[in-house]
Formats: sequence, structure tokens, C-alpha cells
Amino acid sequence: MPVAACRSDALTAIRTDLGAIFVSLELSRSKWLITSLSPGGGKMSKHSVTAGDIASMLARFAEFTRKAEARTGKCFPIIVIQEAGLDGFWIHRVLQAEGIESHVVDPASIATSRRRRRAKTDKIDGEALVRALLAHKRGEPRVCAIVRAPTPEEEDRRRLSRERKALTNERISHVNRVKGLLFSQGVSGYEPLRRDRRKQLEALKTGDGRPLPAHLKAQVARELNRLELVLEQIKTVEAARDAMLAAAEAVSPAPAMLLNLKGIGPEFAAVLWSEGLSRHFDNRRQLAAYAGLAPTPWQSGSIDHDQGVSKSGNPRLRTTLIQLAWLWLRHQSRSALTLWFQDRVRRSGGRLKKTTIVALARKLLVALWKFVNAGVAIEGVIIKAA
Repeated sequence: MPVAACRSDALTAIRTDLGAIFVSLELSRSKWLITSLSPGGGKMSKHSVTAGDIASMLARFAEFTRKAEARTGKCFPIIVIQEAGLDGFWIHRVLQAEGIESHVVDPASIATSRRRRRAKTDKIDGEALVRALLAHKRGEPRVCAIVRAPTPEEEDRRRLSRERKALTNERISHVNRVKGLLFSQGVSGYEPLRRDRRKQLEALKTGDGRPLPAHLKAQVARELNRLELVLEQIKTVEAARDAMLAAAEAVSPAPAMLLNLKGIGPEFAAVLWSEGLSRHFDNRRQLAAYAGLAPTPWQSGSIDHDQGVSKSGNPRLRTTLIQLAWLWLRHQSRSALTLWFQDRVRRSGGRLKKTTIVALARKLLVALWKFVNAGVAIEGVIIKAA
């Protein structure tokens, strides 16, 4: 039959009967906006409940089910979507415990208007989430990125390395503040991290030979009090981290296998395992994408080039891998990965070291993933002596 014969004189709407009640949650500190699309409803409805009021939210879901059943004579399941954010995953776990299908989506993956002054409200965002959920359930590819929620144990395990990073940043701030205060009086060379920092402070003199002013000296002493507290907390967190790695051997051999490699210490092993290698990945592309180390192409017509890594994954894992890649060159100088890096840099005339180190970080992540999950040895790697 010719195509023209299939045309209609009037526009024909194509309808798809909904097989579920689709709900989006737009979360804020004061209220939760619930946007729903129900079978037989015709348009999206919007309701709000007080933030944290799970009972009211579930009661609203029950009302959606009752009205849909009254309109159609059928009982429909509820499918919920929410953006990953400050609320974490506890709402997602509550919904799953109630037998409700729940999805958490990466907010950066939701398509938005590119107009200069686009309208943005919670209502518009709620509708966009419902449309993304509909497309996802229809099987449309790349419509959004669904986040795999960690288990409570996985989420809690990551806290030690993250807390240590925060404490380390705080330690740097205290040290820089002390040095800055003293430098304003012509004092340099003072090291707050030395054990005799108090004794050093008593012997300091300003650049013009005066004793330190009383109030300045008292302020520096208070900074040292805070610094010593941070140092003590770092020791406590590191002890807890080491105990966690030792206890993890009963669950997974991965931490012990990582620690056996020269150049990987307890902190690197804890971050690699808790942030990435303890999760399941179907292939190396998923793994590289999760770390934000997957390449990002730019192709349009005759233009075809690589924009570099996506940087859209776990930033802690990506930063740790790049740091580890530099150390890998030093401690694993005869490994195949190091030889590959040296050959690439040599062929480029010594340039592009930073670009190549990112590629090495991606290769190293894949090699470590194969090593801890399948026991595939890394060629030329040095194992620590027992």
C-alpha cells in the first residue's frame, strides 16, 4: 500500500494505555511535591506534603490507587522516581520496604531546555521527572541515568575514607592559618605539624626582633589546640579504617589483594574498594563511566574529536586513581602499564604527560577490577614481601 494512502486528513493522537501509576518526588527541606500520572486521569496531578512525613506520602499514594481503581476497575502498581541529592537513599529504601517500585535518577542526566531564560519551578521539574520515568519504562535508551542505590552497609563503609579526607582538608586549613598569622609578623619556617610545635612557638620572635604579641600568640595557641584535636581524630579514623580492612577479609578478598600490591597502602585500598571495586559492573565500560574516566566524543558532520574524560562519575574514586597512577610509575616501574605509559610519552616527544596519566588511571582501574574479581594478574606487577 502506498504511503500516501496511509495518511489521514486530520492529525491522529497516538495513545498508550498506562499500566501503572507514575509518580515523581521533588524533594526540598520544607516540603515534598508529589507529581502523579494515573491511568484514566488525563493529566498530571500535583500534591505536596511536609518534608519527612512518610505517612502522609503513603496515604497520598493509597489515594492515587483508589481513584485509579474507581475510574478503570483495575488495581495498578505505583512506580516512583526521585533525584539523587541531599536526602540520600533512605526514602528509596522506605518505598522498597513498602513494596513500591522506586528509582533514583542522576539529576544531571535529565534533559532540560537550552533557552537562555528557561522557566524552572518544582512543578516543571516534577513533570519532567514523570516524563523521564515514562520514557525509561518504555525502554528508551539514554533518556536518563538511573543510579544504583548502595546498600546501608556499603554506604556506611565509605564514611571512613570520606571523613579522613575532610579531616585532612581541615588540617591543611589550620596549618596554613598558623603560617599566615606568623608570616604577617615576619616569621617563616615554623612547622605546626612538628611535635615540638609548642616549644618552637615560645622561642619565636618577629622579623624586627620583638617577642610575639600576646594576643597573636594566644590566637596561634588556640589554632594549635584545634590542630591537635584534628590530628587525634585522624589517628582514630585511620585505626577504624585499618580494622575495617582487616574485618573485610571475611567478606571479600579484594582489600587484602590490593594491599599486597606495592604502591597501594591502606588509604588507597580503602578508597578503591569502598568507592568502586566493591560494586558490580557488567563490563569495563560501565566501570570507567562510573569513575568518570570514560572518553567523551564530539562528532558533528566533518568534526570528530575527543573531549577527554566525562568527569561525570565518582569524583573521589577518579581523584584517587589519578594519584595512584603517578605513584604506580614510581613503585611499579617494570609493569606493563608503566612501560605503556613511558612508550606513549616518548612517542609524543615528552608532551601530553597529564593526558596520558588519565589514560593510565583508566587502564589501571580496569586492571585492578579484573585482578580482584577474576584473579587476572597484572603483567609485571611487584607483590609486597610477606
